[in-house]
Amino acid sequence: MSFARNVHFTLKSGQADEFNRLMDKEVLPIMNKEKGLKQDLTVLSKDTGMSLSVWDDRASAERYNAQTYPQVLKTLEPVLVGTPRIETFDKTLTLVR
Repeated sequence: MSFARNVHFTLKSGQADEFNRLMDKEVLPIMNKEKGLKQDLTVLSKDTGMSLSVWDDRASAERYNAQTYPQVLKTLEPVLVGTPRIETFDKTLTLVR
């Protein structure tokens, strides 16, 4: 069974390009090393966004949240407004076309 983690965030005005650069160059390489990460999808709309990550299990996501996410948050802090809101989901379905 998969486990999902959804992070909702707000960007500082005009920081979308810098956010994308930080994600591509710093955050995604860190996340790709995480054991149990299946997939991550990040979407933006003006100055708001969300990042949905799918994990093999809750333990992998919780390990990421405790050990790696603080580093990711610190990396993105210069472009974020406030603290992102995190939701978790115990069951995920995958649509394959």
